[in-house]
Amino acid sequence: MSENTNRPANAKPMVLLISTAPSFSPARLAMALANYGFVPAAVCPSRHTLHKTGAVKWIFSYNYLAPLRSIRSAILVAKPDLLIPCDDWAASSLHELHSREARTPNTSTFVAQLIEKSLGSPLSFPLAHERATLLKLAQSEGLRVPQIEALFSLDDLKKWERDVGFPAVLKADSTSGGEGVRIVRTLSEAERAFRDLQRPPMLVKALKRTWFDQDMALLWPALRRTHRTVNIQAFIAGRDATSAVACWKGKVLASLHFEVLNRQDASGPSTVLRHIENEEMSATAEKLTERLDLSGLHGFDFILESGANHGHLIEMNPRATQVGHLALGPGRDLPAALFAAVTGRQIQPAPPVTDKDTIALFPQEWLQNPSSKYLRDAYHDVPWQEPEFVLACLARRRKPGVWRSIQKWAQVFSKSLQAK
Repeated sequence: MSENTNRPANAKPMVLLISTAPSFSPARLAMALANYGFVPAAVCPSRHTLHKTGAVKWIFSYNYLAPLRSIRSAILVAKPDLLIPCDDWAASSLHELHSREARTPNTSTFVAQLIEKSLGSPLSFPLAHERATLLKLAQSEGLRVPQIEALFSLDDLKKWERDVGFPAVLKADSTSGGEGVRIVRTLSEAERAFRDLQRPPMLVKALKRTWFDQDMALLWPALRRTHRTVNIQAFIAGRDATSAVACWKGKVLASLHFEVLNRQDASGPSTVLRHIENEEMSATAEKLTERLDLSGLHGFDFILESGANHGHLIEMNPRATQVGHLALGPGRDLPAALFAAVTGRQIQPAPPVTDKDTIALFPQEWLQNPSSKYLRDAYHDVPWQEPEFVLACLARRRKPGVWRSIQKWAQVFSKSLQAK
């Protein structure tokens, strides 16, 4: 379902969030963008938490069987000032849509131009999905990256064993959330992981995830029987870290840098982070943003080497990440920086949401462990001003025995909300 906005020329800028997977962070980002004067709209599945926040003014249905058509239709109806992909599949869809629009004769150029305005140079689009190519480009710019090679056969693994050795990390292109990552310690482990990561996703698994989880990241690769490119990286002993930037025409406007303290699982999304300042991470993000002529919201993942604390770039995310809504003061407020870039008006960033360095993301850390020490000791990032969203997040927990009933605890939180 969609609604024609028919906005006057002097209306507030509209941002269209595109989310194809079940995630909490797009709704959090929409809230932050609305606080600065954006009018958020969204393209998303029917059960997405974007439906649970009053910050989103228009919602357009996302069609799993015609993803590009549904995104294009929303763009043409809403005519937004900015597009923000909120997951890897959304970013891939915008890249593919741009390619189609750019090569189709006798059609409006509005969609292609808006994608370029929102994401940056289309020359950077392929690099977002080719890890080895991106890291080799970063290396050519003098940036610190782990040794990496694309794998095409088992012979490439044997050569890696001779030249570099194990342990190592195998990663499949066009995967996210840690699903396409394997740490291997022997050649036999590497060979098994290579076969597993290279083959197309099982159709039954892809259909189950699409139908029950409303996550179609595996659907089209499974239907097309696409064999994925697998890369091998040298293993760097250290701590996970991540950067999120708001940028415009190749210039970083605001940035956030974090060390990851806890994850959903061993290689999944982060749930607790510690805000840090790291010159090498900052310089890497700025250099690649300029080199690739990026715009919008992007993320960069690192390994902070044990002892030396060097930041090794391991991946770029061509989309908004789950920390993008956090306002931590001047130069660390991504929504404020985007608003200034789109409107040309300087605005005062919001005060920092906390003076604590450690942040527990809601509901991610709570869903993982309701008894987590971080919920007591860190800043727990609960948007109390959005009770419907909070209650929808609480209802996602489906583990009998943790509490007697979800309804009972929803009532407890509802009382807490009223007391705020």
